[in-house]
Amino acid sequence: MVAQNDGVVSLDLPVRNSFKFNRYALNPTFSFVREQNRYLSFTNKKQWTQFEDAPQTNLFSYSGRLSENSGMGIGLFQQDYGVLTTFGGIVNFAYNAVLDRDSNLTFGMNLGVYNSGINQGRIQTNFDDPSLQNIPSNLLVSINPGINYGTLFLDFGVSLNNLVTYNFKTSEIIKENPEQSIQLHAMYTGYLETRGFFDESKFSTLVTTNLKKDKTVLSGLVMLTVPKGIWAQAGYNTLYGVSGGLGLNVSSNISIEYNFEKSMGDLVSFGNSHEITLAYKFNKRERYNYSDDDQEEALIIPKQKKKRFIAAKPRTTKPKPTAVKPAKETPIATEKVVVDEKTTDEDAIAKAEAEALAKQQALEAEQAKKAEEEANRLKAIADAKAKADALARQKAAEAARLKAQEDAKAKAEALAKEKAAAEAKAKEAALALARKQALEAENAKKQAEEAARLKAEEAAKMQLEQEAAKARAEEKPLDKIAQSMQNLEKVTEASKLEQQNLLSKLKATVAVKQKDLNDLKEENDLSEQGIYSEPKPFKSVSAENAAIESLKDELDNAINNQREKIAQLEKLYSERVKTIKTKNDSINTYYLKALEVLKTEQAQTTRAKAELVSTLETIKVATEIERKRRIKRAAYDNAEARYNKDRARLEAIKNNTEIASAPLEAKDFDFGDVQSNNIQIIKGVKNVNSDFYLVLAVHDDVEKRDAFLEKAVASGQKNINFFFDVATSKYYIYYESFNDLESANQAMAQKDSKPYNGKMYMVKIEN
Repeated sequence: MVAQNDGVVSLDLPVRNSFKFNRYALNPTFSFVREQNRYLSFTNKKQWTQFEDAPQTNLFSYSGRLSENSGMGIGLFQQDYGVLTTFGGIVNFAYNAVLDRDSNLTFGMNLGVYNSGINQGRIQTNFDDPSLQNIPSNLLVSINPGINYGTLFLDFGVSLNNLVTYNFKTSEIIKENPEQSIQLHAMYTGYLETRGFFDESKFSTLVTTNLKKDKTVLSGLVMLTVPKGIWAQAGYNTLYGVSGGLGLNVSSNISIEYNFEKSMGDLVSFGNSHEITLAYKFNKRERYNYSDDDQEEALIIPKQKKKRFIAAKPRTTKPKPTAVKPAKETPIATEKVVVDEKTTDEDAIAKAEAEALAKQQALEAEQAKKAEEEANRLKAIADAKAKADALARQKAAEAARLKAQEDAKAKAEALAKEKAAAEAKAKEAALALARKQALEAENAKKQAEEAARLKAEEAAKMQLEQEAAKARAEEKPLDKIAQSMQNLEKVTEASKLEQQNLLSKLKATVAVKQKDLNDLKEENDLSEQGIYSEPKPFKSVSAENAAIESLKDELDNAINNQREKIAQLEKLYSERVKTIKTKNDSINTYYLKALEVLKTEQAQTTRAKAELVSTLETIKVATEIERKRRIKRAAYDNAEARYNKDRARLEAIKNNTEIASAPLEAKDFDFGDVQSNNIQIIKGVKNVNSDFYLVLAVHDDVEKRDAFLEKAVASGQKNINFFFDVATSKYYIYYESFNDLESANQAMAQKDSKPYNGKMYMVKIEN
């Protein structure tokens, strides 16, 4: 969708990554071409998720095969591009003309009607924006025809996208349409002839060329559909980038599909796009001559097959032969004949029954022999399969063990290299930092010496002037006020010295706290680089803070005391000026300058004290951050060290424990903290997956844990393993885990009678 200055947009549904659903959006003829079903689907696509208000498209459609020679589609869509919204519908119809047995010509057309404009509900502004108010809402109709020629496996076609776009608001056809293009396509559809899972799988590929006015866009899309009810697809577009998708049939009617698109080229900074489709397939009752060979099953909920019953044949019994008496005989002759015939019939019946019984016994013996041979054959196959499976599991376990050893060795070597590189880098950084600090210290020292020299010169000059003024003042006889001023000056001088002394102590304390902060930060930096440094001697933080508060109180008292003395001296000076109004009186001149100096020094002292207190607060906050950083690092190091130590101990037990000469019994195993038969859920376990674990024993003691592991290995269980729960500080020992509950329950039900399986229960880990 491309917006113009007047709010007019072009019809462009971005469902280009799906080869299964909404196919009529790729080409108007695809609602019929290679299609045999009808779908009701809902598609949501979020493009370029790098942006906060990313473009989003929702499409609800019904499409697919309509009859032997036609297909159709109906869709409702809404596209949001920031504050610009487009809502409308699209109608599709495709008709096929059969040219030959394997030759078809299909015509199709998409007719879209939609409204585009500003969504006022999405605008958040404190004032009216004329640029938004001037964009009108437009009702447009777009026509997109297409044609496709198909053979047995190949299809070729062309479509005219946005051939005509008519604006009902302005009653004219849009002439400059950036999405108007000629789209060429070539498609191949074939089937795999193989055995197993991929037998009769459908392979489809589509290559398109989109010829626009100012650029050409090439794209390709491939899809493999397995009859079991799963399909995968991948594609590339020179404008939008690469894509991949996976879909499956949840049941015989319900399907779900997900596609992922990664931007490339000029759009790489826009981020990725996600597309998901939920579809319902309608059952069909027709049998089409064209493209009706695909058979798909449901992957999750298979369709139930109806059982057929065969009626049993009725048994028939033959009547036994009976003797027939002659009609007319003498009594003696008749009796003899009857006896002879009766004897003959009984012998024949007995012989026939004996032969039938012998045949029945021979048949039963033959069937029993065949059944026994078949049972032996099946047993031999099962034994061979079990032996092969056991050998395969043993080989897989051995391969996994060797791979784990190789991975551990490679990881250790990589860690060693990283540690060496980090140490070298840290050493170089430490040297550079030391050189930098030395240079800064030297420059600071020079600046401090120069400042001290200038300050000393200024102080000496001022002192000389004060002494000269004082000498001139002392030459004159002192009055009572002057005497009081002289005494008060001496007191302020002593108070000033006390202030300077306390201020120096506070400066020294700040320097110590700053050094402690620098040392702590350096220790944390080196620790993160894998370099060990000796910890600094323990200091009582509470004692230091109490001393600092006491020093601050003393300094505040000294400053307040000096401020009062200066106020008293200033009051005496004002009284003497009123008494002795001589303009150039040396005593008044001297104390005027003395007051100015005292006030300046007092202001400097107050400012210096405030700066030092602020620096202390800054150091306090930074120190707290560094302490939390050290605590967090220590906790991480402890957990990592424990995990590595546990893994090393487990490998040592597996490699060094031999099979027991005498079988162990359940009483030989200490199962520790036996749990209930309910599923226990544990959260936040590091270094293991979120699966269902069949736990054998639970211990909080390392020695008991190792004893159980050694006995399990001695009983032949080489896959024994364990994980550690930080919340309870317990080790959970297991040798099997499963991704789903059904498999875990099945394994629990089929567990063997090994002595270590006596207390087995299930634990689910959720990370």
